[in-house]
Amino acid sequence: MRRRERHGALAAALLLVAQTAVAQAEVGAKRAMSIAPYASTSATYSDNVLLTDADRRGDLMLAVTAGLRITGEGSRIKGYLNYGLTGQTYADGAKASTFQNSLNTFGNIEAIDNLAFVDFNGSISRQAVSAFGVQTDGGIPNSNQSEVSTFRLSPYLRGQLGGSANYEARYAWTATRTGTDAASDAKVADALVKLNGRVPSGRLAWSVEASRQSVDFTTGRSTESDRLTGTLSYPISNQLVVSATGGRDSNNYTNAGKESHSVLGAGINWSPAPTTTLSVNASNQSFGHGHSISFEHRTPRTVWRFTDSNGVSTAPGQLISTTIGSVYDLYFSQFASIEPDPIKRALLVNNFLQTNGISPSAPVIAGYLTSAVSLLRRQDASFALLGVRDTLTFLASRSNSRRLDTLTGAADDLVSSSVIVQQGFSVSYAHRLTPQTAFNAIASAQHTTGSDSQPDTHLRTLSLNVTTRVGSQSTATFGARRSVFDSPTVPYNESAVTGSLTVQF
Repeated sequence: MRRRERHGALAAALLLVAQTAVAQAEVGAKRAMSIAPYASTSATYSDNVLLTDADRRGDLMLAVTAGLRITGEGSRIKGYLNYGLTGQTYADGAKASTFQNSLNTFGNIEAIDNLAFVDFNGSISRQAVSAFGVQTDGGIPNSNQSEVSTFRLSPYLRGQLGGSANYEARYAWTATRTGTDAASDAKVADALVKLNGRVPSGRLAWSVEASRQSVDFTTGRSTESDRLTGTLSYPISNQLVVSATGGRDSNNYTNAGKESHSVLGAGINWSPAPTTTLSVNASNQSFGHGHSISFEHRTPRTVWRFTDSNGVSTAPGQLISTTIGSVYDLYFSQFASIEPDPIKRALLVNNFLQTNGISPSAPVIAGYLTSAVSLLRRQDASFALLGVRDTLTFLASRSNSRRLDTLTGAADDLVSSSVIVQQGFSVSYAHRLTPQTAFNAIASAQHTTGSDSQPDTHLRTLSLNVTTRVGSQSTATFGARRSVFDSPTVPYNESAVTGSLTVQF
């Protein structure tokens, strides 16, 4: 009985926290579009604003942000956009004034009923340029950061052939601008045609897929990859499906001309319950062994996630396409049982994180920018425990990367270090002091290891924050942090206090 009461209290608390976001989403659905502008101002005093022990300077950083949140819930257009422009200045002029953009957007357009569609998504954020330069938790901008923007547009056709097979023909265009001469911009074009169906009067499913990808780095060389594969899938039970894949792959990643390789693989998908899924796929690739593992389990109070992948990375930002370890995505998965609609759920998650003083985008490992096709092994584990007044979040991540395109002349960290390993963790505890006020503590660490002559670095950060609602549309946050960065070349330690006020209109 007590367990049922705790679960009922938890559900009531979550629904209370999300009430504002859900109400906004419902209004947006009726009006087809919801527009919510917001503004914030903050002041941060740092005793080492230059983030260097060689020239310690204390200064007050003032920041003002103007933003716009748009939610579309029309019959043909569904989308979400959150954009903010931040201006930063320093009271004693220790640094030059700057402007920063931030963007998170995604959506879908149904151009022709049940036939033609367009997916789109985009992001703008500051990312580390070098894995071995100065690293921060994102509080103070530094010279080892750049504003990176990525936009993707993907029109496609989807339908049925004679009632016995399904088809999809898709084209995707992705553009990334790194905003720095130290790394290359890139354009990626993907074309894909896929057919799938079932054997008549049988349980065996089949699919055939043909794809082509071209990657153009502005300071490097262009690469191409062609792939043709066929897959057979068989459901051993309603919960377990096994599959086998075979085909050919042709690319010029390691040669001036294309080389062809066979592709053989196998996989399993296990879903013993709607809240538990396990997917394992492994195959031989032109670069060697490739695999992807994904596990997720949800209970009324917890969500557990783990991923492990090894494959080709074509994005200039090593972590651009990998978000499994972010706090936002962890709670986005957890709230699936409360709100299945992704647009409304995005509002729900943002409202929940803001109310509890939890940063949605705090990175576990900062990553770095690359200028050529690379091989990336990435592992992420995350856990969240949701109570009526307490929330505990744990994130851990590890990446191992090396350059795959050895013919290019473009320079990045993988030239000076043949292998780069980054690993880190973050633990966050949030406690609701009152319905309007929350306390949040975050401890994080990141370790970067290189080969050859590159030095190891180690970043440790502890931050404490109190967030409270000031009226129905305003939120105030007060916090303190301590950071220590160990490096043979650019070490620093920093203490800072900050305060901010956010108003939603």
